[in-house]
Amino acid sequence: NANLLFFDPNLSLKNNMNFKGLVIARDYYLSKDLEKKLRNKIPKSYKILSIYEWSLLILQRLPNLVIYKKSFIKRIKKLESKKLELGIKRIGDIFFSFILILLTFPIVFLAILFIKLEDNGPIFYSQIRTGLNFKKIRIWKLRTMYTNSEEGEAKWATKDDKRITKIGKILRKTRIDELPQLLSIIIGDMSLIGPRPERPEFDEFLKKEIPNYSLRYTIKPGLSGWAQVNYNYGSSIKDAEKKLSYDLFYLSQFSIWIDLLIFFKTINLVINGRGSEPNKLT
Repeated sequence: NANLLFFDPNLSLKNNMNFKGLVIARDYYLSKDLEKKLRNKIPKSYKILSIYEWSLLILQRLPNLVIYKKSFIKRIKKLESKKLELGIKRIGDIFFSFILILLTFPIVFLAILFIKLEDNGPIFYSQIRTGLNFKKIRIWKLRTMYTNSEEGEAKWATKDDKRITKIGKILRKTRIDELPQLLSIIIGDMSLIGPRPERPEFDEFLKKEIPNYSLRYTIKPGLSGWAQVNYNYGSSIKDAEKKLSYDLFYLSQFSIWIDLLIFFKTINLVINGRGSEPNKLT
């Protein structure tokens, strides 16, 4: 097991059983002087990591308690200098979105037919979501809830939600209901990969409750993201904070390669029907 100078129960462990070394809690980045001193006192096979590096390597997410905001903001501002990768990402968004529209058109057509047959209500449902730099964007989904079920105060979907139609349960499980958002990707409001766009009503609340929440909108929101392929559908503040830790990991590690990894992981999730059910409300 890992020999930790620091351990917090809020940092749930993942794939750490083979890790041997020291985690230095007080340092965001491990100084060379400290590493040199420690290296002489522990086995050569042991790793010496800062808590930030350990979170990247072992958790593959960045909980708020390991984030030093000023240093982290400087790190993610480097995204602005990755013009080539962002350009390739945009080209890939357009290309793969058109391909997915062509491949899934028969499935979407059948879904539209069943939506109409179930209750003869509207086929599509639109919502205002938060986009890059908190710009308001409109997204479209195939309707999965009964008509007028979201009148009044906005609420998270919950497990066994009575507002969801029979066909809606299937569409959500397979994520077919999200496919109309491919049009939002083509026009540039969204990307295939990025933090999921949230409703402004929730954003205003979550910004007050969760430190660093606003950082997730420093890149275009996505149809899928690192949080979506690693964590179930969120339905509480606790879920939102956990998902943010995955979004912060994505921001810190952004590259074309991690986008491709998330893309293929998403396909695997859709095929296996996993990750679409909300966690129990807490």
